[in-house]
Amino acid sequence: MLASAAPVLAADLADQEPGRRWPGFAASAGRLGAGAVFAFPLSIGAIRAGVIGLYRGTPGPLPHAGLGDALILADAATVLLLDGSRHDGGGADGGAVDGQSPGLAVHRAEIDQATGMLTIQLGVGMGEAFARLRAYAYAHDRRLADVAGDIVARRLRLHPGTSGNGGP
Repeated sequence: MLASAAPVLAADLADQEPGRRWPGFAASAGRLGAGAVFAFPLSIGAIRAGVIGLYRGTPGPLPHAGLGDALILADAATVLLLDGSRHDGGGADGGAVDGQSPGLAVHRAEIDQATGMLTIQLGVGMGEAFARLRAYAYAHDRRLADVAGDIVARRLRLHPGTSGNGGP
């Protein structure tokens, strides 16, 4: 979805397609009460800032008017995300740095460092290392920044051949 910049509309998480597309997520979201999920990329041109997800408790398609509203919301969120530094005072006074809050900028650097460390530990490329970092955080119900911090501090080491279940 993020690569193609197209929304993903899963009207029934119990259907086969969402279960195939997101095997872990669809089952977990269903257990937590989500019947449908609608994901919209936050993008402008080639810039991909993330994804916004909308959930509903019962299966069913997103109404036509809701789809239009969600697209407008995604566009507005993208602009606010990418233009945040203009509205919060810059960086020297504790505001955003390059459009990111100071805390996010620190975590992002640590996540990038952990990803680099994993490329060596696991003998994989950057994309695979980042995917493994995210998988470990998801599988252990932890924040990505916390897992990255543990890897950088060498309190956690992932091992080749495991699927995100490495241990300390």
